[in-house]
Amino acid sequence: MNIFIATINETTATLTVEESWHCYKVLRNKIGNKLFLIDGIGGMFEGELEFVSEKKCVAKITKNLPIQTKANYYLHIAIAPTKQIDRIEWAIEKMVEIGVNEISFMQCKNSERTNIKIDRIKKVVESAVKQSLQAYIPKVNELVLIKDLIKNSSQSQKLIAHCFENDTIKGSASKNDVKNINFKDKKTLVLIGPEGDFTKEEIAFAIENKFEPISLGINRLRTETAGLYVCQAAALLS
Repeated sequence: MNIFIATINETTATLTVEESWHCYKVLRNKIGNKLFLIDGIGGMFEGELEFVSEKKCVAKITKNLPIQTKANYYLHIAIAPTKQIDRIEWAIEKMVEIGVNEISFMQCKNSERTNIKIDRIKKVVESAVKQSLQAYIPKVNELVLIKDLIKNSSQSQKLIAHCFENDTIKGSASKNDVKNINFKDKKTLVLIGPEGDFTKEEIAFAIENKFEPISLGINRLRTETAGLYVCQAAALLS
């Protein structure tokens, strides 16, 4: 059974415009066909098509499925987009499949990409949600300057992963290994830098704003690998 994102109103499900087009034009669904529906906020349903067109598809809810259980942690990954956009899109897809609640993009001094198509990223996220049979759609935020993201952060746990030695960063404490981080029952923001890493000034500014430096192991990781590594660690440690 195919999965579609819809707005639920009591016993009626209205597919989004893009989902309607895919339902009707690509999959050739007809009135009476059965659908599996999610609302993006935990709800999962079975439905039967009552109206079909390329711009609007409406289904009657035939069964309310159990609300999907939320993970016992909230993970917000802020990542610098890679020069090759397909690499970051691949990483976003996999992070969503493993488990992430919010994704932000930041522009750093060493960033090789200074723009990103958020609408395309949202499509990647939604596709990964459906592929992995999830009912929660992660929040996706616009690209912002790293200093603005740091200044506006309010999470209970704030982490920054970087490759410098501790004694080379002003005000830095020893880096904690990510395997020692407690994600459970916390809202955590993790900063993942660009391919040339953060600058020392960016790291020092983050530390001034209560970010804890962390290590992702002895190997130097690519940007997209680092983001995926953190998602895996949070899922396993929680």
